Amino acid sequence: MKSYKINRNDAGQRVDKFITKAVPKLPQSLMYKYIRIKRIKLNHARCEISTRLNEGDILELYINDEFFEEPSENDFLLVSSKIEIVYEDENLLIVDKPCGLVVHEDDENTIDTLINRIKKYLYEKGEYNPEEEASFAPSLCNRLDRNTEGLVICAKNAESLRILNLAVKERRIRKKYLCTVIGEPMPTEATIKAYLTKNEAENTVRIYDKPVNSAKEIITGYRVLSTNGDLSLCEIDLITGRTHQIRAHMAHIGHPVLGDGKYGMGDINRKYSVKTQALQAHSLKFELGDISGSLAYLDGKEFVAKPAWFQEKFFPDYK
Repeated sequence: MKSYKINRNDAGQRVDKFITKAVPKLPQSLMYKYIRIKRIKLNHARCEISTRLNEGDILELYINDEFFEEPSENDFLLVSSKIEIVYEDENLLIVDKPCGLVVHEDDENTIDTLINRIKKYLYEKGEYNPEEEASFAPSLCNRLDRNTEGLVICAKNAESLRILNLAVKERRIRKKYLCTVIGEPMPTEATIKAYLTKNEAENTVRIYDKPVNSAKEIITGYRVLSTNGDLSLCEIDLITGRTHQIRAHMAHIGHPVLGDGKYGMGDINRKYSVKTQALQAHSLKFELGDISGSLAYLDGKEFVAKPAWFQEKFFPDYK
């Protein structure tokens, strides 16, 4: 038998959802059976799969030990806790991710990830202890490619994660990017629309001007901030957020991101000795409105990253 005391991060979940996260080895069919025959109890009494958990509840599971996972090593303790914090409060962190750092473990099982660095940072502060959490861990609310730098949001608790995930889904967090592109887009300011398909096997996308089967609509706003003719510094308003959208869409109109190895121009990249994409998630503005809940204090606030490396290198006079 094992019991769980429901904490703040566990509260509000259905019994079955909590058990699925806390005891992933337990098959759902058995879970439903054990709830029915009272081998899973809530506060020493029978419960339903749809019962909502409250903070302080005691959930008891009278099931075989084989279903409980052995304590695992906390790999996040092996990485650096170095992160660049743009904003932090009791509910969330906004960090400035450097180029070259992956956000989550990848196909190569990289341990040194942004989320692991954040977990270690919070662990060292005493704000996160995996041994005290059955179903929650600090979680990123937006993602960036390994070679894109800039702002990433991390929720520190379940309530904030719920609100922020909904905000991302409903586009209540306005994201703007900076990039250096090859040439000068004309007109110098526009909102462009196209259609994107993804090749999962090759991790690439293709852009079309007209709808095709399985394609998703993409909308990208851009504005040229500065140009020297060969290169332009652009602000990108990411209206839809599809895989590789900025890189592929700008390449599609003839102005690929400098340094982009997938959609760019190798000869120009070599000319400027740039081996990584000149792209930064530059700013985040919260427009939460009626979904703000406990994060209402963030509504209307904007957070901005430090100047991008490519801005300082190619457009040092632009402020």
